Amino acid sequence: MAQYDVIVIGAGPGGYVSAIRCAQLGLKTAVVEGRDTLGGTCLNVGCIPSKALLHASHQLHEAEHNFAAMGLKGKSPSVDWTQMKAYKSDVVGQNTKGIEFLFKKNKIDWLKGWGSIPAAGQVKVGNEVHDAKNIIIASGSEPSSVPGAEVTIDEKIVVTSTGALELPKIPKKLAVIGAGVIGLELGSVYARLGSEVQVIEFLDHITPGMDGDVQKSFLKLLKKQGLNFTLGAAVSKVEASKTKAKVTYKLRKDDSEHQIDADVVLVATGRKPFTDGLGLEALGVEMSPRGQIKTDSQWRTNVPGIYAIGDAIDGPMLAHKAEDEGMAAAEVIAGKHGHVNYEVIPGVIYTAPEVASVGKTEEQLKEEGRAYKVGKFSFMGNARAKAVFQGDGFVKLLADKDTDRVLGCHIIGPGAGDLIHEICVGMEFGASAEDIALTCHAHPTFSEAVREAALACGDGAIHM
Repeated sequence: MAQYDVIVIGAGPGGYVSAIRCAQLGLKTAVVEGRDTLGGTCLNVGCIPSKALLHASHQLHEAEHNFAAMGLKGKSPSVDWTQMKAYKSDVVGQNTKGIEFLFKKNKIDWLKGWGSIPAAGQVKVGNEVHDAKNIIIASGSEPSSVPGAEVTIDEKIVVTSTGALELPKIPKKLAVIGAGVIGLELGSVYARLGSEVQVIEFLDHITPGMDGDVQKSFLKLLKKQGLNFTLGAAVSKVEASKTKAKVTYKLRKDDSEHQIDADVVLVATGRKPFTDGLGLEALGVEMSPRGQIKTDSQWRTNVPGIYAIGDAIDGPMLAHKAEDEGMAAAEVIAGKHGHVNYEVIPGVIYTAPEVASVGKTEEQLKEEGRAYKVGKFSFMGNARAKAVFQGDGFVKLLADKDTDRVLGCHIIGPGAGDLIHEICVGMEFGASAEDIALTCHAHPTFSEAVREAALACGDGAIHM
């Protein structure tokens, strides 16, 4: 049996990227994956299929609301839900097959099945035990349920994001528990497709952890799009029958109990590390109280030769964070210097408008007592945005009051998920707001709004 330099457990974004980097560095590499396709949650039942449905439903919105204003006349398109899901599946298939190609290209072995670690230096898959000098745990995460509530998920009436991507029909009424990224993205998909969407959130605001200005503006825009919100509500029970569900919740402000009926309930209360069956307890691998694998600054666990990355360890559960850690861990194993700048990891919500952020929020800077300045620019002042009916939103840039160094950026508007990376690169190189303000931006582009926000950190924006 082959002796591997590295065996990676899990073929999600963190795992497969780590494996490819290991192979590029000359390490004999294998990946353990129990799904029939590579790519993990992200490519199979997460990031990629949800973006396909977001794109399709956005096109429907454009046809229903903006085509006529542009002189594109005709009957509004109808929704073929079966075909839309087939399109989504085709997108998933193209991506997962692409990873298979990359494995073959880089001579990475796919050990098909679910893995466990019977001892340091060994990975068991099925009845076979494979030897490895190093093991990287990239087992990802799974949906978490509603804390303290009676909820049984059947992926038919009461669903996680996985079931929400495969509903047999578009529900008339959809209840969404949780106003985070997953709940708002999938909620907006079904709202565009005609569902009556009710979002129930425990906190008094949506998108926990995001900039306060973004939270307020985003909530207004989503309400304008037809989503309904109940904030400050603790769900206590979800009862499902064969065709319906009833959600019981209490309002925190007065402890009053309420109920709503829905055809489908989406539980979108976050995710938790998935480490079941790996045998970590028997190995003595240190875990956090939240079920995360503890690692040092080099992604090493307390057991020599075993590393961990991605959703299984501390930090934001983001595919690109896992990818960065996967590449860095590979570099460490190969005797090089692996590095991840955790201060510059962007986050994106792929609704319309998109929401993106990187670095500090204004609330965090206030809490730290740091002197800062704010440059803000509305997309209503951006010619390109107005031309495509996307003038809602703004760019908000935060810079150090004394040094002018960029500390964070928060964008709600067209192409926010792409625009944020200008700031990411700037922050990686220690850019000041003036550096961005003095950089020529093509006209007319959405990116001009970023420059205008940088100008607003100085003498003032031009188009406001």
